[in-house]
Amino acid sequence: MKTERVTLLTTADFKAFLGAEAQREGVSVAELVRSRCERRPSEEELLLASLTDRLNRSVADARRSLKEGLDEAEAVLRELRARPLPAPARRARAARSRA
Repeated sequence: MKTERVTLLTTADFKAFLGAEAQREGVSVAELVRSRCERRPSEEELLLASLTDRLNRSVADARRSLKEGLDEAEAVLRELRARPLPAPARRARAARSRA
């Protein structure tokens, strides 16, 4: 038995939307709100939520791995840049700068 009342303030546009949805479904606005709020998620919705969670975790893992790989590549590049050039490479660089 329904004995409690809920008052909801909304915009005129949202009120019109609720009225149109209720009319489209052939129910009152109150029944529309109750049915949509009391509805339990379907198996497909639960599966989608689970897959979404797995995807979000996989994306986070991929981002972490990518960052680690980029950090490692940057460290290698820093190390290579810090090494002195062998004599032939120094001569080639000097020749390019004179040209």
